Amino acid sequence: MTGDSEEDTVRQEDTVRQRERLRERLREQLTPDETVLLTVECQEGVVGEDGALPELAAAARSTGALRNVARLVAAAHEAGVQVLHAVAERRPDGRGANRNARLFRAAARLPVQQHSGSAAVRVAAPIEVAEQDLVVRRLHGLSPIAGTDVDALLRNLGCLNLVVTGVSANVAIPNAVFDAVNLGYTVVVPGDAIAGVPADYPPAMIRHTLALVATVTTTDEVLGCWKTPRRVSRA
Repeated sequence: MTGDSEEDTVRQEDTVRQRERLRERLREQLTPDETVLLTVECQEGVVGEDGALPELAAAARSTGALRNVARLVAAAHEAGVQVLHAVAERRPDGRGANRNARLFRAAARLPVQQHSGSAAVRVAAPIEVAEQDLVVRRLHGLSPIAGTDVDALLRNLGCLNLVVTGVSANVAIPNAVFDAVNLGYTVVVPGDAIAGVPADYPPAMIRHTLALVATVTTTDEVLGCWKTPRRVSRA
């Protein structure tokens, strides 16, 4: 029994050391001048209470993911980390929108449409948008990065590290992570700040897919890296 207890103690100490190494790596990595926080499709028409996808919206709220995105955005504002909101929208006439997948055809029939200029494409509460935040709107595709201005903006901002948050773990989040990695960015994913459906899918996708190409962490660990206060004006 003594031997088993000693082995358990050693394993616990190894776990503590591994976590501390991760925290130190994150602190070195997530410097404000080289980091951008990306929120993906955190808009009223997607995660809002009256959005087009009630199951996804419920998951984003019940899991705390949306609240954690808001916490990260607030902390980024305080620390001087650039925030970029990626919003998906559609022209009322549908011009330029994809029709080459089941998802697009189904979205076109939903009772709530992500029409440009409508309330559906506003960044959802409780996330606060500051004057210096960037908002990138796309009319086509599945990715918030490919085919948009995001890559050029990130490079002009001097971004090396991208923190990816939002929805959904089913489609847009893995698209964003893969695109960012392919473009040469180092990606950090706070696993408790993304949501998808069904409930057991996001943890499996994070563990078996995103963890292979990104640093998977938590909201609290990212917040611990952004401690320098810097007040900003709200939009």
